[in-house]
Amino acid sequence: MITTRPGYPRWHTASAQGPRSLNADAVGAYAAAGGPGIAFALADGVGDDPAAARAARTAAAAAARTPVHKGPVEAVLAAQRAVREQTLGDAVLVVAMPAGGGGYHIAWVGDARAYAWDGTTLSRLTTDHTLAEFFRARHQPVTPRMEHVVTTSVRTAEAQEIGTVETAGSGLLLTSDGVHKPLSGSGIRAVLAQPGRGAAELVEAALARGGSDNATALYVEPLEVDSTTVRFPVAA
Repeated sequence: MITTRPGYPRWHTASAQGPRSLNADAVGAYAAAGGPGIAFALADGVGDDPAAARAARTAAAAAARTPVHKGPVEAVLAAQRAVREQTLGDAVLVVAMPAGGGGYHIAWVGDARAYAWDGTTLSRLTTDHTLAEFFRARHQPVTPRMEHVVTTSVRTAEAQEIGTVETAGSGLLLTSDGVHKPLSGSGIRAVLAQPGRGAAELVEAALARGGSDNATALYVEPLEVDSTTVRFPVAA
């Protein structure tokens, strides 16, 4: 899906079930009337069952609809409250809220990722909250299984465990691990470097590379500033 709104960046989202029994990924996007821009969220349910899918949808919607002035950490906590109250499942989550100059304030738990893309350089903004990264940071051996074990999640994270980062104006890419694990940074860069490519092509490439998970991407193009600004909600 490609969405264009006057005064807002053009953004693309795509998701595929892949070989799983259902799609437990979800995205959310919302612009409050009179607000400073669109908040974006991408959630990946923990597991391959209806509870995981519901948790992802609940988390993405609650995070995206958090008022931008409260910031992305509060968006993750709002998602946590909603997941605890409304579901039995869990999810990982990344949230991006607009900042000045076309940049974003970003917060995350688990291994959902955010990247910046300026048309030439792909910069990974987040660090996976996984057992593998925990041991890497301590220069300890890592096994392949550790890459899939998250150390934070929407349901379990304490406020101080939520990752945060800021980025200046550029394109923004949010992905579930069903995209970034099969493709890696070089694979993502190879897709986006081709003119007109975005979220749909990333999802297709991830599955073609042998992806065994749900695959979801949300790509926000750099905002082109003009004299027309219209504010209205974008449904999650």
